[in-house]
Amino acid sequence: MRNITMTLPTAVPSMLWGWKELLGLCKIKVVAVMLVCTAVGMALATPGLPPLTNVMLGLAGVGLASCGAAAFNHVIDRRLDAVMTRTARRPVASKRLPVAIALGWACMLSVAGVGLLAWQVNHLTAALTFASLIGYALIYTAFLKRATPQNIVIGGVAGAAPPLLGWVAITGHISSEPLLLMLIIFAWTPPHFWALAIHKRDDYARAGIPMLPVTHGIPFTRLQIWLYGWLTVLATLMPVMIGMSGALYLFVVMCLNARFMVWNWRVWRGQDPAAPINAFWFSIRYLLGVFGALLLDHYAAGLVW
Repeated sequence: MRNITMTLPTAVPSMLWGWKELLGLCKIKVVAVMLVCTAVGMALATPGLPPLTNVMLGLAGVGLASCGAAAFNHVIDRRLDAVMTRTARRPVASKRLPVAIALGWACMLSVAGVGLLAWQVNHLTAALTFASLIGYALIYTAFLKRATPQNIVIGGVAGAAPPLLGWVAITGHISSEPLLLMLIIFAWTPPHFWALAIHKRDDYARAGIPMLPVTHGIPFTRLQIWLYGWLTVLATLMPVMIGMSGALYLFVVMCLNARFMVWNWRVWRGQDPAAPINAFWFSIRYLLGVFGALLLDHYAAGLVW
């Protein structure tokens, strides 16, 4: 009895520490941005407020599956992460968490998320979520990331899926509007991630990952960021062109686009060493702002009507 009593105080902190590491596999901040885009897709799918049950269960299912995909990424990339400064302290890469436990956690989250969607939302949302999970965790992480400098462009399809998943969770079908929302994220992903890749070029080179700044050089990557930035601007204007959004969205998104392209221009010029990482961080706020403007315009138009 005396030995058990002395062991308990050290066992409890160990359990708490383990949960912290498991949550660290989920990339909570990244998933949070994805869920915002999912929620906007849900809201835009209907003139009024979407059904609360579908919203809550849909966000829960997509969130769990996204956390599962992130955990698979930690497991598959553990050896690459270990040699990169940015990722060396991740739970699996640093060997604070056994691979088997991380893999089991990834499977549990993924099955729970897709299963919840199939059971309580609809089968199409579950199938699309599963396809996105496979696209990110296996096709991008296990293959494209190591195979081609266009990994971000091709793999961006899976990362652009959240608004489509939200739309389908409410309507049960695919239409042109959520595909346009996907296009915005798809176009935004390369300038967003390549800015980080420039900042962390030495890390990627050391790990042998063929990111664009490693394979084609930083000047070429700066040019691609500038060009893809304009493609993103065009994509964000298309909701107005097809009548999906109105004047309020147009005004807000033009302001956001102006700031977005100022940062991309600073990256393109190459005179400010801090420009790539600053552009990376702004691009996250930019995307949230674009989707927030879509949401604001949608409900403002409903009130006016």
